[in-house]
Amino acid sequence: MVVGVCRITVAIPESEWADTKRSVVKKIIGRTRASFNVCLAELVDEDVPGTAVLAMAAVGSDHCVVNSVIDKAVTFIQELYLAEIEDYSVELIHL
Repeated sequence: MVVGVCRITVAIPESEWADTKRSVVKKIIGRTRASFNVCLAELVDEDVPGTAVLAMAAVGSDHCVVNSVIDKAVTFIQELYLAEIEDYSVELIHL
């Protein structure tokens, strides 16, 4: 079994208020979960306007499939044009 873990830092340029940031993060999480079989959540609830950190996980039997799902989900988040991905890192754990 392979567990893929991804940490994504996104910039939300038009989020001067916490409500706006929360709304954008909820849209990203909801749309990504609906399109991919991944677990996705806000990792750090910072009060820094304009930045959010998300954590994503996927599980499978083949590391190529897990890596592909995570890469496609990251591309999907970028193509939503709700926020700009500043940085992301992927780690595959073989169990």
